[in-house]
Amino acid sequence: MLDDILTINRAETGKLEFNPKLLDLEGFCGYFVEEMRLSTDQRHTLSFVCQGKAIRALVDERLLRSILSNLLLNAIKYSPQGGSVHLSLEFKSDTVILQVKDRGIGIPLADQKQLFEPFHRGKNVRSIPGTGLGLVVVKKCVDLHQGHINITSEVGIGTTCAIALPLGISNK
Repeated sequence: MLDDILTINRAETGKLEFNPKLLDLEGFCGYFVEEMRLSTDQRHTLSFVCQGKAIRALVDERLLRSILSNLLLNAIKYSPQGGSVHLSLEFKSDTVILQVKDRGIGIPLADQKQLFEPFHRGKNVRSIPGTGLGLVVVKKCVDLHQGHINITSEVGIGTTCAIALPLGISNK
């Protein structure tokens, strides 16, 4: 939680470092999913697929790790009965789309307006532990990449988080 608060504070004060480098996104994401698979219980199945012509992209590896870990951990955490969690990576002409999809508890419509507010959590999380900071951190990291995040969710059906990052960006 302390790391999340520090990340948010650094982003809001303009002190969150942004160091983009060319990265093999397909390899990075595949390895990351494998890391997560090793630390996840048997109730969850993690999968990864890459679509389009994979190229190296200019991203901040540390911030990308934060984005993926928060999204995948949320997908696992809010799928308490288990099931599949899917990460897809799609290369377009000037953008890469990262998408995390689960079949978990979903987010009530009333809570979806406050997804990026610190400490806000859905009314249906019951006793599932959390801080309400993960998506705030994700949003800050996506913003530094000059990207966009879109979350669609339906209670009892699941949640899909889609992140679009430009393949070539300027370092602010």
